[in-house]
Amino acid sequence: MRSAFYLSAICLLTSCSSVDYLAIETYNPAEITFPDGVGRILVVNNAVPQPEDVGCELTLFGTKQDTCHVKADSALFDACQGLGKAMADVPFFDDVLLYHDATRKDDVYYEDTKLTPEQVTALCDETGADAVISFDRLLFESKKNVVAFAEGYIAGDISVLMSGVVRSYLPGRPTPVATVYMADSLFFSESAYNQIVLDQLLPSQEEALRASGEYLGMKASPNFVPHWTKETRWFYSGIGTQWKEATAFARSEKWENAAERWKHLYENSTGWKAQAKAASNIALSYEMKSDLREAHEWASKSRDLFKKNEGEESKNTKLQTLYVEALLNRLRSDRKLNMQFGK
Repeated sequence: MRSAFYLSAICLLTSCSSVDYLAIETYNPAEITFPDGVGRILVVNNAVPQPEDVGCELTLFGTKQDTCHVKADSALFDACQGLGKAMADVPFFDDVLLYHDATRKDDVYYEDTKLTPEQVTALCDETGADAVISFDRLLFESKKNVVAFAEGYIAGDISVLMSGVVRSYLPGRPTPVATVYMADSLFFSESAYNQIVLDQLLPSQEEALRASGEYLGMKASPNFVPHWTKETRWFYSGIGTQWKEATAFARSEKWENAAERWKHLYENSTGWKAQAKAASNIALSYEMKSDLREAHEWASKSRDLFKKNEGEESKNTKLQTLYVEALLNRLRSDRKLNMQFGK
């Protein structure tokens, strides 16, 4: 599905060597594919909040405090809200719903407990959802440290480590569709001339947990909806009128014009290296037009020329091998996107 890809150059960095680098955004499928007919998703909290005195540490001016307490209840809801909002911002599902009540009533916070098939069916019947995505466990470890400096100011930082288990469910199915294990961290740091100002600038540990929960939820969304990813590409430049003209066109994103020059160089160059570089550039021009099969063919020509003449361990061969693999991944993603969009 060529129309599924929209490539845009978001940054162009020109080196003083013969290689120009640019960043592009590629459209990628969700990691998990739901069956046809799933249009309404329900996000639920099936995790139990950890006790207030678990997973928190507070050190003030070198002395560890034994009164550290941080509530995690709201952070669990924020994780679900972050996931739901990130999914709703992508025009893929018909609707993304957020279940406001927790589904578990026990207090065993460290256990990873799946929703039962009966729970999934009941949740879908109650809300009209076609599938459920659930945080089945979410744990935090936060550390806050405040130190004083000789210059008369103080500094504070908070680090939050997160680990979670997210699953997708379908009614009538005895096992989850997929399970995603996540781990990430956030870091907050501020400085001030006194404790009062520092407390105004630095979030509380509970606020840090809430921000971390929302962040982890947002990070989970590419597993369930198509998403954009930043990648790096490059093209070779060189001396001579044709090379300079092609480079100028590429830098102004006139890929058709650049490709004409590069093809002329490929067909009329007597040296293999010029052909290899031109072939790589032609591959990029096809990729920028979303013609991934032609791009892969030309990238393979470039790689084979470098491999034949410089060997497998040369930097150019390795670079082109990475490009060929990237294009193969995009071709596979293209097929998966077609399936996810029902085409």
